[in-house]
Amino acid sequence: MSAEGELHGHDSTIEHAGSLKDYVTGFLLAVLLTAVPFWLVMGRVFDHSGLTAAIIIGLAVVQIVVHMVYFLHMNTRAEGGWSLLALLFTTMLVVIALSGSLWVMYHLDHNMSPQGMPDAMQGPMP
Repeated sequence: MSAEGELHGHDSTIEHAGSLKDYVTGFLLAVLLTAVPFWLVMGRVFDHSGLTAAIIIGLAVVQIVVHMVYFLHMNTRAEGGWSLLALLFTTMLVVIALSGSLWVMYHLDHNMSPQGMPDAMQGPMP
């Protein structure tokens, strides 16, 4: 390490965070990935709302990746790969929690709905 690096507490082996070109590219991609879903909804581009929702979710995932790569500088080399491993573990936990919650809510709705009750129990309430 150089004397100046030791004086300011900088390690000369650390990569610079990013260039202006990277930040501008990330910003333009983020703006595009925000404007396209807005246009899809406001312009009612698709007749089927499920298709619109699926496209918006896909673009949201792409925007998350853009933010992580261009602004958080996450890659396989950052912190020896531990930040990427922590991200994957967190993503796995979120997917398990969300899918489990949706499964429980679906089955509660299905099992607690009046359609599942016998006809004798569906009579008028006293």
